[in-house]
Amino acid sequence: MTDIQLYTQIASLPPELKKEVSDFVAFLKQKSKAKKEIKERQFGYAKDFFTMSPDFDEPLEDFKEYM
Repeated sequence: MTDIQLYTQIASLPPELKKEVSDFVAFLKQKSKAKKEIKERQFGYAKDFFTMSPDFDEPLEDFKEYM
């Protein structure tokens, strides 16, 4: 559908429906704008979020027979 066809259809609507179309267009613009806004990551944001046990690099007992 071209812009002119869309405009013609909107122009033929009664005023109360034109208001609804206007509100819907504003909603779509807001929705599109919200998707594009990506927050910049902060360095060190996950610091101390998880911890590793001191024996993390030690071999597991379950795999001793394979080593």
